[in-house]
Amino acid sequence: MAILNRAYYQEAISEFLKTESSTIIGELVKAHSFATDALQKNAWIYQINDLQQQLIHIGSGHIFFEFSIPRMGKRVDVILFINGVVFVLEYKVGSISHDKQAKDQVLDYSLDLKNFHEGSHDLHIIPILISTKAQALGNSVDPHLDKIVEPILSNGSDLEQIIHQVLDKISSTQQDQLTVQEWLDSGYKPTPTIVEAAQALYEGHTVENISRSDSGAKNLRQTSESILEIINHSKKNLRKSICFITGVPGSGKTLAGLNMATKRFDNASEEHAVFLSGNGPLVAVLREALARNEVERSKEKGETVTMRQATPHNTQMPPQTGTGPP
Repeated sequence: MAILNRAYYQEAISEFLKTESSTIIGELVKAHSFATDALQKNAWIYQINDLQQQLIHIGSGHIFFEFSIPRMGKRVDVILFINGVVFVLEYKVGSISHDKQAKDQVLDYSLDLKNFHEGSHDLHIIPILISTKAQALGNSVDPHLDKIVEPILSNGSDLEQIIHQVLDKISSTQQDQLTVQEWLDSGYKPTPTIVEAAQALYEGHTVENISRSDSGAKNLRQTSESILEIINHSKKNLRKSICFITGVPGSGKTLAGLNMATKRFDNASEEHAVFLSGNGPLVAVLREALARNEVERSKEKGETVTMRQATPHNTQMPPQTGTGPP
């Protein structure tokens, strides 16, 4: 089966177990676009040897070394795709502890797959941090509602036990399992860049139309509707309200703010929503992009608008952007 090349090395686990480590190292070095130092080679050797011991009784599934996470510009050390479950493995060779930064790292990879990789959205994702010199720990497998578990802490010697524990608990609950090919063929669909989003919102599009994330469109719509309810309630009852929006990087927090600002801008009713940002470069880029966009739109209508006239603070374009408190 031809598999889309998203990793330096990818193979069925059964074939991986039969392949010499030197052959796998050769493929990893060949795929690596930068000079490979001894530290990196030694880390790969350790991972290969550890996994060839720990996966002997697993049999089914596929393994991926250096799996690309395009949005983050990084690569996961190892991903195991077994019975429709995605295991995200981050190795810290020689580390004697499971530090917070490393736990955050493997969790961030898992969140990125969950939120932006279409094939992973409905699957259980299991982040595992492997600190090779750390003590073995007892772990519980408790998936959240989004099917991501808390990072499991390992030292490598207990990896087989962890995998069986996970599969015994959750793999039987998977419905309509994706094949590995379907999982690989599904793409990353992050939200649009903030410039693209701002231009689309100014032209009257909704967040549902411009979001490229399957889950993102629904979440942004629900967030927008909730905030609009708060705004209307506050306005009706003469109250002041403040809303906080949280989410992983790239999930659309700024997009939600822009959407609210455009929806609540109405010259006729003297309702002037303003999008504020303490990020000076972002403000400058948005102003320039929106001005250029307005100039192009005017040309299509047979009108003439200069860049100066199109700059948001010189026109009636909703809403103005500006620098707010840091």
